[in-house]
Amino acid sequence: MSRIGKIPISIPENIILKIIDNKIIIKGKLGILSQEISDKIKLTVQEGKLHLKRTQDDKKSKSLHGLYRVLIYNMIKGVSKGFKKELELVGIGYRVTFHGEILELNLGFSHNIMIQIPKEICMKTKIEKGKNPILILKSHDKQLLGLMAAKIRSFRKPEPYKGKGIRYLKEEVRRKAGKSA
Repeated sequence: MSRIGKIPISIPENIILKIIDNKIIIKGKLGILSQEISDKIKLTVQEGKLHLKRTQDDKKSKSLHGLYRVLIYNMIKGVSKGFKKELELVGIGYRVTFHGEILELNLGFSHNIMIQIPKEICMKTKIEKGKNPILILKSHDKQLLGLMAAKIRSFRKPEPYKGKGIRYLKEEVRRKAGKSA
């Protein structure tokens, strides 16, 4: 049995959990999330804990067992506490502003980059004099949050010579020496 998959998930009191056919719906104070579950995995709720069992013992079922356990755990954690990603813009003149659901990035290109941010994601900026601007993204959906953070980071990845670009907060960028004279 999967070590991760066999661990039961405790359901907090403020979470409403519904299992309909092969779909699980989780509702909490921050929002509602749903996930399709493979028919190779069976869900049961006992004494405030969610248990996942495999219906077969083939390789595919074993890999799905741990995957769905972690996905459901992240959904429960997301609707109760939420997730947060922080991106730091390192570079001279790099700025970030947002107008409603549109994020505007000035990253040293000849044009500004405009991105439509989903309404599930809450944005905030932290700008202090003498420090790099920080973009804070919060959401109850971990998958969507990670996807948007990776998309924003992909516009200007940190480069190894000067370290300029968009990076996750406290991310270590491996630096190269450059040309030796």
